[in-house]
Amino acid sequence: MNETPVHYFVIFGAAVKPDGQPSGTLLRRVEGEWQLPWQHNASRNIVTGGQGKHGPAEALVMKRLLLDMGTDESRILVEDQAQDTLQSVMYCSDILKQQQSHAREVIVCSSSYHNYRCQMLFRIWGIPCQRGKMPSDRAALGTAKWLYYHFREAVAIPWDFMHVCLLRLLRSR
Repeated sequence: MNETPVHYFVIFGAAVKPDGQPSGTLLRRVEGEWQLPWQHNASRNIVTGGQGKHGPAEALVMKRLLLDMGTDESRILVEDQAQDTLQSVMYCSDILKQQQSHAREVIVCSSSYHNYRCQMLFRIWGIPCQRGKMPSDRAALGTAKWLYYHFREAVAIPWDFMHVCLLRLLRSR
């Protein structure tokens, strides 16, 4: 039996403003995902991110944005507990493994500086995926903040790599 391939677009959270509105980064991630050429009827969105300093949860804000853009609610899966990138990958991996479609493609949708780490973590966790081409945050963040985020990723990549490898080792025992 041939199944139509299902594309899962995993959109990673970012800050929510005190008034419950999305930060610029969060909005750019959702809008960037919306503009990807792979969007079609067989796709699903997984929005991930718990509540940070301000509520509601990042995933719920992204769900609202997707609904406002015209996404059918049945195509949106919500993971609203994760407090960091690694938790997002772990929780979304569980969601993906529960889905019935065995023919799927996972597309990571985050800021361009963050996409590599998200993809790396999914792959280590056993979920093949690719990075969606997302818009740059450089103009909106300014060069100094943009460079800071790149530096932060350079530090987080080996840290998360070791962390997830240790977690996988412990889970296999």
